[in-house]
Amino acid sequence: MSTEALGKEPGAGSPGTDSPGTDSPGTDPAGPPAAKPAATDPRALARARRRRSAARFWRAYRGQRAGLVGLVSLAVIAFVALAAPLLVGSDADSVTDAPGTALEDPSTEFPLGTDQFGRSVLDLLVYGARISLTVGLLAAALTVGIGTFVGMIAGHYGGWLSGVLMRVTDFFLVMPTLVLAIVLATVMSRSVTTVIIAIGVAAWPKTARLVRAQTLAIEARPYVERARALGGGHTHIMLRHVLPNVMPLVLAQTTLVISEAILTEATLAFLGLGDPQVISWGGMLQDAREAGAISSGHWSFLVPPGIAIALVALCFTLSGRALESVLNPKLGVAK
Repeated sequence: MSTEALGKEPGAGSPGTDSPGTDSPGTDPAGPPAAKPAATDPRALARARRRRSAARFWRAYRGQRAGLVGLVSLAVIAFVALAAPLLVGSDADSVTDAPGTALEDPSTEFPLGTDQFGRSVLDLLVYGARISLTVGLLAAALTVGIGTFVGMIAGHYGGWLSGVLMRVTDFFLVMPTLVLAIVLATVMSRSVTTVIIAIGVAAWPKTARLVRAQTLAIEARPYVERARALGGGHTHIMLRHVLPNVMPLVLAQTTLVISEAILTEATLAFLGLGDPQVISWGGMLQDAREAGAISSGHWSFLVPPGIAIALVALCFTLSGRALESVLNPKLGVAK
């Protein structure tokens, strides 16, 4: 055996082993730093928290049986309203091309009979869901938007501005909502937009008072005081701290306002203050009254739109109560 072989250290140069001075991949301290784990990315963490929060909310909401029934029913009604042109055709409200005769009794061809022009009541009921739901949703959005803005401004700034806004709110609050909506719908042109504006302007004071009370409670919390001490402006505090904490209350209030808006729209249409060129459930009740459906005994023309209005209002109310219970368990709303 040669001297070089005897002098060679054991394991030196053998495969799979490294000497103390050799560089091995992945162990060089002078090498490039490892990539930052995705789990420490603030955006990824925020998305993960939102997903977990949404999952917890859905599990809690599913536990509210009445709210789940209301939500499923609303989903079915919304699908029928969106697919109305495909289900009953786009000419369901045509007077000149009516498929039947005036005030027919329910039959196989017309399950709910016909109206005074020979149009199918079932087709009109399906088609009228579009206007009734649209007016309810848009009017509720306008109502909640005005109420949230006024309530947050009054609660955040306080002082004389809060006093003025609350006196205006009290003025609208003591006025009956339906009476004020009738007045506005009378002096303005008869259209769907007029009905939406009339309902929205008349029904916002309740939301304003609720949001103002919640804003006062939120601004008394320590983290808002710290944000103000660190130089946070009015806009920053209201948009980043107050509004996210007010939104659960606003969402719950929205579902309740929608049912009230649908009932108000039906009342205005029944009184002849709606748009006569569109089909709505309230307009169907007005047509049934003018056609003498009550005196002639044609209940199939009068009862279905009334049941539809009551059903949608009930579904929104159930969903709103369940949402309140999930967002604020202290309310103790029954399942």
